[in-house]
Amino acid sequence: MGLKILGIETSCDETAAGVVEDGRLLQSNVISSQVELHSVHGGVVPEVASRQHVRDIVPVVEKAVADCGMTLDEVDVIAVTHGPGLGGSLITGLNTAKAISYSLDVPLMGVNHLEGHIYASWLTQHNPAEDPGFPLLCLVASGGHTDLLLMEDHGRYKLLGRTRDDAAGEAFDKAARILGLGFPGGPEIQRVAEGAVGDERLPRAWMKGTLDFSFSGLKTALLHMAQAKGVYPPGSEDLSEEALARLVREMASAFQESVVDVITVKFLDAAKRYHAKGLILGGGVTANSRLRQEITKRSPLPVIVPPPILCTDNGAMIAACAYYQYKNGHQYGLELDIDPGLSLG
Repeated sequence: MGLKILGIETSCDETAAGVVEDGRLLQSNVISSQVELHSVHGGVVPEVASRQHVRDIVPVVEKAVADCGMTLDEVDVIAVTHGPGLGGSLITGLNTAKAISYSLDVPLMGVNHLEGHIYASWLTQHNPAEDPGFPLLCLVASGGHTDLLLMEDHGRYKLLGRTRDDAAGEAFDKAARILGLGFPGGPEIQRVAEGAVGDERLPRAWMKGTLDFSFSGLKTALLHMAQAKGVYPPGSEDLSEEALARLVREMASAFQESVVDVITVKFLDAAKRYHAKGLILGGGVTANSRLRQEITKRSPLPVIVPPPILCTDNGAMIAACAYYQYKNGHQYGLELDIDPGLSLG
């Protein structure tokens, strides 16, 4: 029998749990999303998120265990995200994991949320450690992070670049609000941008001489364009419904293309510079189809892309990551605490 790990993830606005066997065999993956709760506010409200986690965590864990035909006492290890993230959200998952670990007398593993996104790729058909092998260049792009990390081995990372202001996912959310679209912004902009002909173009912030990113200037450029064309604020110009839809489509596409272009170029540049053998994508932004297409098309190296459901926050990736920590002898006690500002590399 393999080592079965229950992973719990509550770092932001998804309550998630999943069971993974031996670090690679996905047995269950249950996600309770709070998108509808937060969409009316145009973004995640921390207090609302933490209260909903308290309501959802027990049924989500119970379903994750039941979905793979197990009982809770058949779990060998409990893993949980302890940072980075929203403090009120993280503590719900951590306290739940501690209670299960204590009551069943099984090991407790604390997992860095960013590292979890990287290990989502171990739940695909590939074993990245063997094919293509280390070092691997990892892009973790989400609502809170846009990081380039060199993975030299299990648990060994070097941070090569990160955003200096807005994360890519945060920029998508703000851009969507400017264009009068819904939350979360990434999927909305991708949906609206389909069929664009490329009439509009926005600048790229290349941050020359560094692998860092900056998206705040792009957001401001979009705002100025929207104001100049009467798209923002809503109703400021007497535009027909058809004209407004065309402008929003073209501006959404221009914004998306700018983000995709900069991330792709810097990602591939870092891979070449640090002699990576392959590329790994992780985080909600990497579910964007244009980003996946461009990186795969332009890369001379193998690109490992988890399915979109494993790019967003989930418990299975936490369980997968914990397996390799556990095999390397790491273990945490009940003194494990949350670390909302936890970094990687």
